[in-house]
Amino acid sequence: MGRRSAAARSAALCARVGVLVLLLAFALASGVHGAPLVAVDDAGRELRLEQAPTRIVTLAPSLTELVFAAGAGAAIVAADSSSDFPAAVRTIPRIGDAARIDVERVLALKPDLVLVWRHGNTTRELDQLEAAGVRLFSLEPQRLADVAQAIERLGDLLGTADTARPAAAGLRDALAALRRRHANDAPVRVFYQVWASPLMTINRRQIVSEVIELCGGRNVFAGLRPLVPQVGLESVLAADPEAIFTADEHGATALLRRDPDAGAFAAWRAHPRLAAVKGRWLYTLNGDAISRQGPRIVDGAGAVCEALDEVRRERTAAKR
Repeated sequence: MGRRSAAARSAALCARVGVLVLLLAFALASGVHGAPLVAVDDAGRELRLEQAPTRIVTLAPSLTELVFAAGAGAAIVAADSSSDFPAAVRTIPRIGDAARIDVERVLALKPDLVLVWRHGNTTRELDQLEAAGVRLFSLEPQRLADVAQAIERLGDLLGTADTARPAAAGLRDALAALRRRHANDAPVRVFYQVWASPLMTINRRQIVSEVIELCGGRNVFAGLRPLVPQVGLESVLAADPEAIFTADEHGATALLRRDPDAGAFAAWRAHPRLAAVKGRWLYTLNGDAISRQGPRIVDGAGAVCEALDEVRRERTAAKR
């Protein structure tokens, strides 16, 4: 009788221990799963989410591309009208553009997160979305290193870190390879023409200027104070750039086109002694690849480097 009681007590104790172990495992699992996601956006605001968002709206093409690069493209339920890459985005509903967001349509989609281009989207409509309880997250890479970091941040926020981290590493590796390859190249004076009339360019803080420097170029207006300053024709002639770049804003151009007869360069053809005109080193770049602060900027950087290599080769040949 005593032996049976001892055995029964032992079995009961084991059962209780087993139940406690299961309860502890469940509690630990629930704690991990239920841990809020906390992130600070590029406007300095903290975002707290109970779980990874599954219904996302993107308000800029660069943001759409970053989300796809991070492996969360399937979660996008709507995008701005300029989002056109990758091909999968073309079937996604549109909710307006940088000038006007269809707030009612966004609300009808019931997103759990809206990704915002801080300096491009209209503040009034963003305020309306936020007042309606929509969570906003501002993301705007300013430098090349920020692009890879943005992919990682989105991966952490959207629960796709396993895809995002290798994608970010690949981008970093590609940019590092370009930087090493051109680290000791002879400099080339570059004028980047944002707009022909009024004549506008970029200073060193703009991401395209960093691309030019990565390729061994020297932005002739790097030292100006405004991010996108207006300059005079005489100032450009005085700087005597050896290469002039502009971007096809519609993204219709191949990555790089040597384009001395383009309408955008008409003003420079009137000055045949300008180094860039003399050498016919006038290039049109794919605007989507070079100007969007997204993963394809590595392709744009490769195109700029290719053009500057061409300038160096022909410049050297002309001196022989």
